[in-house]
Amino acid sequence: MRICGIKASHDGGVAVIEDGRLLFSYEIEKLGNGERYSSLGNLERVTEILAAEGLTPADIDQFVVDGWYTRDAEGEIAVGVHSGGEPVQLRVAPYLETPGDDGPLQRHTFSGHGLGDYAGYTHVANHLIGTYCSSPFAARGEDAFVLVWDGLITPRLYLVRAATREVTLVEDLMPVFGGSFAAFCARFEPYLRPYDDMTSDKAIRHHLSVAGKAMAYAAKGRVVTAAFAVFDDLMSELRDITVDKVGVLGDKVAANRDELLPGLSNADLIASYQAYLGLNLLERLTSAVRSRFPEGEHNLVMGGGCALNIKWNTAIRASGVFRDVFIPPFPNDAGAAIGTAACEMFRQGRIALDWSVYSGPKITVGTLPDGWSARPCDERQLAALLHAEDEPVVVLSGRAELGPRALGNRSIIAPATSTRMKDRLNDVKNRASYRPVAPICLEERAQEVFDPGTPDPYMIFEHRMRPGWAERVPAVVHLDGTARLQTIKSTQDTATVRILTAYAEISGVPVLCNTSANLEGRGFFPDVESAARWGGTKYVWSEGTLYTNPA
Repeated sequence: MRICGIKASHDGGVAVIEDGRLLFSYEIEKLGNGERYSSLGNLERVTEILAAEGLTPADIDQFVVDGWYTRDAEGEIAVGVHSGGEPVQLRVAPYLETPGDDGPLQRHTFSGHGLGDYAGYTHVANHLIGTYCSSPFAARGEDAFVLVWDGLITPRLYLVRAATREVTLVEDLMPVFGGSFAAFCARFEPYLRPYDDMTSDKAIRHHLSVAGKAMAYAAKGRVVTAAFAVFDDLMSELRDITVDKVGVLGDKVAANRDELLPGLSNADLIASYQAYLGLNLLERLTSAVRSRFPEGEHNLVMGGGCALNIKWNTAIRASGVFRDVFIPPFPNDAGAAIGTAACEMFRQGRIALDWSVYSGPKITVGTLPDGWSARPCDERQLAALLHAEDEPVVVLSGRAELGPRALGNRSIIAPATSTRMKDRLNDVKNRASYRPVAPICLEERAQEVFDPGTPDPYMIFEHRMRPGWAERVPAVVHLDGTARLQTIKSTQDTATVRILTAYAEISGVPVLCNTSANLEGRGFFPDVESAARWGGTKYVWSEGTLYTNPA
């Protein structure tokens, strides 16, 4: 059976699952250098994406659309799209399940818009089921807790029973919306923006971009634990806050900072609030699990945009509360099309999704600018070039990776052995100097270089440098001494694995810089032409060919 999942609102996407296997997932931002967080836009895109994979709408047995919160003129939950050049309202399921529903997997049905009788599940369900089905626990037929914390909901802990496919809400952990961290940070420079309409597309895009940048900016500050009591008092005053007022706590701090938190810089405030939220989340999660399920040996899956916060993830994994913790590379809305299709799959009896992180759009070449040259170059030759020239190279290979982080197929890679490389990469990408550059390392040698250095194929957890290595690979060390590591197995069949393996043999260093290959504010490069016209690097490598900039 073929199931097509559709995410129509921001971070739009289309994914197809066939008999429990993910065939592909296209995020709209990764098509044609689309803007980050792009919505579906028009329904014809579904047909276009299917066609790119040799399918038609008639080949799909069931269309499924992700839930949302916006409403049409009649007050029905719907997402605005275009069809045939005209604006239409696509009816969808709610954002969150409500009392009286048939559990978290309540199935909603609709019809029309060329999708036939299509199904819908809540937005929360896509995070809940998509992350569980993609986990190794589902593959092994094991139960797992699933923590979902996303923009418009508070952190919710669910339990999935593999044998019976029973999904239950365990507890709503604390009254803090997922968008709280971004909303707080947006009240302070460098993220303060005076938008007149906070519901405008521009304001929403800015809000969505803040959390990731602020996580990096926090390293410029210090965690002031004395601030926690102030946050506690403000939280108690704002306990019944509605999601449209999620920035009120930041407003209170900003307006009264000299009285409430004297002497703290903006970075201190951001670092302290991030640590405060992480501590509270861990305490509530620990209490819920240990008080109600004291037998121990539990699995945890994390989904929703907040699962991209590596400090919170690391603290939860290090707590010892769970036997194992899994977070996919697409816990945020980038994985919503996959998740909503997985809801239908799960309901029909399959709990495990067979998937690869490299399931996005295929790379193409396009038309190169005048003067660019091309010559054959295998992975070992590219590794030798990296070592000899100390130049960054755009690597575009195979299918794009799923989720927001470049994992080798749409990456700029570079030697990490000089301090200047981090500044150079941030400069060519027009990023703030405090932004980190991630390391990519052979899994077999990661514990030699990083602490803990455990497998981390999706850049989800925090690591630190082992003694002596910060001096050897300074370009990948963040301001606070941490690193957002990606590990790759030498047995994986990808171009970047072969490049890194050869580079380690040539240089003795099993680490390279890895940052996303994209235009500023856009999705990954869809073709060689885009990277060449951008011109930020001398070299672009794709599928055994090295392209060289004449400049």
